[in-house]
Amino acid sequence: MIRKLALVLGVLVLLGGLAFWFLTAPQRLDTAMLQAAPAGDAARGELVFWAGGCASCHAASGAEGDARLALGGGVELVSPFGTFVAPNVSPHADGIGGWSFEDFANALMRGVSPSGNHYFPAFPYTSYARMEVGDVADLFAFMQTLPHVAGVAPAHRIGFPYDVRRAVGLWKRLYLSPDYAVALAGASEQVARGQYLAEGPGHCGECHTPRNAIGGLEMSRWLGGAANPTGRGMTPNITPGSPDVGSWSEDDIASYLETGFTPDFDSAGGQMAEVVKNLAELPAADRAAIAAYLKAVPAISP
Repeated sequence: MIRKLALVLGVLVLLGGLAFWFLTAPQRLDTAMLQAAPAGDAARGELVFWAGGCASCHAASGAEGDARLALGGGVELVSPFGTFVAPNVSPHADGIGGWSFEDFANALMRGVSPSGNHYFPAFPYTSYARMEVGDVADLFAFMQTLPHVAGVAPAHRIGFPYDVRRAVGLWKRLYLSPDYAVALAGASEQVARGQYLAEGPGHCGECHTPRNAIGGLEMSRWLGGAANPTGRGMTPNITPGSPDVGSWSEDDIASYLETGFTPDFDSAGGQMAEVVKNLAELPAADRAAIAAYLKAVPAISP
């Protein structure tokens, strides 16, 4: 009897292990789709670069001017799950110099490394999953033109069980989707463009939407404000239900995204100051589109 129970238990453990291995396997993009992607254009890719905020994490902390294009990594991202360190993504061999476009697209849109490992979602691929493949190709072309920076960034500092990369596969099954966060029926062309920029490369929801106990975004409170992952203060509600931003006009929002100044002459600080630096590089029409989108999303009460 004991032998039979042991055998049954062993079979269950084996089946459980196989199920875990299957459910956590990295899911890559369709190879044929990537091969059919248009050739990347570096000039267009520069705009994608600024929209995506790449310099904010991968350039040196406090970098200004051309130094913001040296993507050697090293910036620390503090979270309740540990401290993540942004890697070198320059075209040097220590960065992404040996990557193919397929490697790059799978990293950006699926959070899968060239070696087949999951990236931790401190890298906002849950937003980049909504990007168009053509934009990803343009971004890849632009990043090949950037300075080569030698050196490998320090390792993440994460404790068990959050350091188990394979388990990220289960998390992705819950929270990685190319679908938009909110449905905006009958959206104008301008609002649709703003939604793409804000929910895709701009990844606004990654900071402005609250997260649950395992780090998934609470989609019912999209852009409704969230605790700062560092534990210091809050990231504000930026929906029409906000007691502050909700009263701003589209022109107020677009101006803030360019200059960092609010309608009452306060200024952006902290991480938002970095975001403004990036968005100031975009065409005015794109900032206006983001503003139109922010006025169109569902209002979330404080």
